[in-house]
Amino acid sequence: MRDLSSIKRLVVKIGTATLSKNGGVDTDYVQNIAHQVAQLHQQDRQVLLVTSGAIGMGVGALKLKGPITELPLRQACAAVGQPLLMHEYHQAFSKEGLSVSQVLLTAEVLSKRKSYLNLRRALETLLNLGVIPILNENDSISTAEIGTAFGDNDRLSALVASKMDADLLILLTDIDALYDKNPREHPDAKPIRLVEEITDEITRAAGKKGSPLSTGGMKTKIDAVRIAFTAGCRVILAHGRRENVLPRILAGEEIGTLFLPKSHKLPNRKRWILHSRPEGTIYIDAGAMAALRKNKSLLPKGITAIEGTFDAGAVVMINQEAKAVTSLNSAELQQVAGKHSSQIRKILGPEHRDVAVVPEDIVFLDGSQTDKNTPKQTRKFP
Repeated sequence: MRDLSSIKRLVVKIGTATLSKNGGVDTDYVQNIAHQVAQLHQQDRQVLLVTSGAIGMGVGALKLKGPITELPLRQACAAVGQPLLMHEYHQAFSKEGLSVSQVLLTAEVLSKRKSYLNLRRALETLLNLGVIPILNENDSISTAEIGTAFGDNDRLSALVASKMDADLLILLTDIDALYDKNPREHPDAKPIRLVEEITDEITRAAGKKGSPLSTGGMKTKIDAVRIAFTAGCRVILAHGRRENVLPRILAGEEIGTLFLPKSHKLPNRKRWILHSRPEGTIYIDAGAMAALRKNKSLLPKGITAIEGTFDAGAVVMINQEAKAVTSLNSAELQQVAGKHSSQIRKILGPEHRDVAVVPEDIVFLDGSQTDKNTPKQTRKFP
C-alpha cells in the first residue's frame, strides 16, 4: 500500500485516447470521472482537471475522416469541439452537485509573470469556492510557430501541478503503467511500479505517440514527470478506464507507476523561470559565467551579444546554460553590453539598475543553484 493520506491538492489529466469513443467523447466515461472526482471532493481534496478531447470532439461533430494534421483544421476542430466538451463536463458534474469552470491556457500565459500570478489567484479562488477547474490548451489560437503552444497536455498538466503547488499529478492514459519496453510489441514486457529518478534507461523505455488524435505519448509523460519533480510533486501513471481508479489510488492501492521525487523542491519563482519560454538570449563571456556560478550578479561588462527583442522582466537564456529574468530590456542591454557598471546610469539614466541579472533570478539548466538558501541540485532539468 502507498501512503497518500497527506494529498490535499491534486491535478488529474485525462488523455484523448482515454476520453474518446467512436470519434467523439465517451459521455458515460465523463460521468464516471465526475463521480470519482466528487468522491475525492467529499474527502476535502482539491482537484484540478486537465482534459484533452476538444479537437477529437470537433472532428466527430464535423464528421471529418482520417488524421487531422493541418494546423488551421486542428484549430477549427478545437473551436467547434471545446464548447461541446465543456457541455459534457458541466452536465456530468451537475449531477454530482458540483460546479465546474473552463480555463483555456496558452504557454504565453504561464511565461508572463503577471498573467501567471493572475491565473494562480483565479484558480485558488475557484478551489476555495469548491469549484472544479477544468483546464485545456486553447488549441484554436495556440501554435508552436508563435511560441504559444505547450505541445501536449501532459506538459500542461505538469506545469499546472507545479504552478499550483499540487501534491500529486495523476496521468490517466490508455496503458496501465510504465513498462521496461513497449508492451504492445513485447509480450514479456514488465511493469515498473516505482521510479525515483528519470534515468537514461527510463527514458529509453518511454514509447512514442499512440492515438492519431493525440499529440503525446509515453515520452511526453516522462517529460511531464521531470517538470513535476522540480515542484516536489509525486506523479502516478495509470489506466484511466480502471474501475474507480482515482479513489483507489488515493486510498493507497498500488495502481500504475508511482514517480517519487527525491530532489529538493525548487522555490516557486525559480520554477516559473525554469519552465517559461525564453524570449531571447544574452550571450556572456567565460568570466561572467564563472561569476554567475559563484552566486554573483550578471554585470553588463560580461555581455558579448544580445539576441531577440524583449522587455525588462522577461525570461531569457544566458548562453545555453541558464534561464534568467533580465533587469533591462533588449535595447538597453545592447547599449550597455561590454560597459563598466559605473557607466550604466550615465548611459541609461539614474533610475536604471547597474546589473543585468541578479543571482536569485537565475536557474542553471544543469541543476546547480545560485540561491545560497537552496540546497544544491544535481539532476539536470529538461
